[in-house]
Amino acid sequence: MAGRRRVSGSSVVVLCLLLAGLVGCGGRSTTDSDRTDVQRVLDRRAAAVLAHDATAYARTGTGTGFGNLSAIPLAAWSYRVREVDRTGDRATADVELRYRVEGYDRGAVATGRTVRLSRDGSGGGWSVDSDRPAKKSGQQPWDQGAVRVVRGTHSLVLGVGQPTDTLRRFAALADRAVPAVADAWDGDWARRVVVVVPRSLEGMAGLLGSPASSYRGIAAVTTGETGGRERAPADRIIVNPDAYGLLGDLGKQVVLTHETTHVATRADTTSATPLWLSEGYADWVGYRDSGRTPAQAAPELAGAVAGGELPARLPTDDDFGFTADAEELARAYEGGWLACRMIAEQWGEDRLDAFYRAVGAHDERAGAVEDAMRKVLGTTPDDFTARWREYLRTRLG
Repeated sequence: MAGRRRVSGSSVVVLCLLLAGLVGCGGRSTTDSDRTDVQRVLDRRAAAVLAHDATAYARTGTGTGFGNLSAIPLAAWSYRVREVDRTGDRATADVELRYRVEGYDRGAVATGRTVRLSRDGSGGGWSVDSDRPAKKSGQQPWDQGAVRVVRGTHSLVLGVGQPTDTLRRFAALADRAVPAVADAWDGDWARRVVVVVPRSLEGMAGLLGSPASSYRGIAAVTTGETGGRERAPADRIIVNPDAYGLLGDLGKQVVLTHETTHVATRADTTSATPLWLSEGYADWVGYRDSGRTPAQAAPELAGAVAGGELPARLPTDDDFGFTADAEELARAYEGGWLACRMIAEQWGEDRLDAFYRAVGAHDERAGAVEDAMRKVLGTTPDDFTARWREYLRTRLG
């Protein structure tokens, strides 16, 4: 038939040989082969971590860092090679590390790592030279040094550069926080927390992958994915020891209870949940049994109201920015807390929980609060805001 030409069997063989170094003939590309080989050595490395086998770990390459994480009780540890960039006998792998802490994590922590490898010229296997956080990923505790572990009744505290006595105090605070949150929040959660205490503010920032200036004056934050009932995200309460150390006994307990509340409500906190509700609810739980009056717990807002500056609206998400003015940030938290306190007083604590869940169950932010106010509280945003302003006037004035 015109336009077609047969190729002999010998020609096919020659063609395959010529192309083998480029794409193979019906086989894997060089990139696929490298990815498979790197995955194989990282699988052996992961098995060594889970077996606490330092010798087997060292056979896969550098043993640096193995001792730093050996005290952490691990239920799972695995690598997934996403991409390999190879130049001769050296390679850089883009890798996802997934791990779970035994008895605490329902789901895995997932974090990006950059793994550099090499092999000798004789064609031997790949060997790990370094394993560091990927460019846009935060450090893990063991990246900062040896991790010391303290177990509480409801908590696990991971510390770097901190004495054991300090970590025990954090465990005691967390052990009081978990029952307090369980008493207030009727949702399904693990009722245990992992608290990470780095050496300094800079250590906290390294764990979060952000500049230290973003968290100066912030005593603690909670990490984890929102809306994660199916994904069961692993939360971490990460402490800023510099700011936390300046708090009094009550302040320290309120902060740990606040952050534990974020862990408890994580599955019902979504992109539809405004910060005045998520932060306000966490503060409401934190102060719930403290005996503090509104004026005592909300001094910045009390001062503003006393000076004739009654807020015209509920705090927006922008008001909660860590880079905002410290007094404005305090008023945002206090305003959200008093809104939730008002709901608990005027509608009841059960209705407050139901309102929180109803907002988070909405598909998007638009209309979420309005629908939940109508269905759960039987009110409108305008009426709610007017009641909140009156509540501030009577409680803080």
